[in-house]
Amino acid sequence: MTKSREVVVTGGGTGIGYAVAAHFRALGDSVTITGRRRDVLREAAERLGARQVAFDAADPAAVSAALAELPESVDVLVNNAGGNTDLSGEPSGDGLAETANAWRANFDANVLTAVLMTEALAERFADGARIVTVGSIAARTGAASYGAAKAAVEAWTADVARELGPRGITANIVSPGLTENTEFFHGKLSAERAKALAEATMTKRAGTPEDIAETIGFLASAGSGHVTGQVVHVNGGAFLGR
Repeated sequence: MTKSREVVVTGGGTGIGYAVAAHFRALGDSVTITGRRRDVLREAAERLGARQVAFDAADPAAVSAALAELPESVDVLVNNAGGNTDLSGEPSGDGLAETANAWRANFDANVLTAVLMTEALAERFADGARIVTVGSIAARTGAASYGAAKAAVEAWTADVARELGPRGITANIVSPGLTENTEFFHGKLSAERAKALAEATMTKRAGTPEDIAETIGFLASAGSGHVTGQVVHVNGGAFLGR
């Protein structure tokens, strides 16, 4: 009988994070989901049969305070929290000040969340643990501060894989392209643009959160122990990760 694992999924209340949590729960694993929106997180946790801990993973003090509620031993960490902050709010400041704010916001949301959670749980990772961080096709195709932040996550993951590899711990990136049924675009993706992005794939469709969850599930499995420091592209061939 397979031993139940302790899985932590950041940004687990909706979209890809929720699908990832559901994937692990279906395998019988114990899952803790985190996020900033307490009500959204509570409802998701009830549906999933998961634990929930609400905090901002980009805030060092909040991450430290949350440790008391997170598992003492972690087998799988999925760094899913993030998104393109350029799409989630209104511009603040003007000129160079606005540019600086936009870049810092995407760095905090996409890089710091992953770095702080991984560092905070480093001593709790079981030997043979799995770390999977959600990247983006934008790291290769470009998207201003968001693409740059996701590219930074790729570089950081190589260091994590190197540092923790001697303990049998792997660290990888799953990099989605256009994925439907998420809050990513915050209603700002036109039907015409969505159709064009789907047509740019070889499968002629958008990805789904379940597509991403299944790939993360493989990278979290025992059979993926010699796959580490890699970027796995899940985009229907819109970008060829050769």
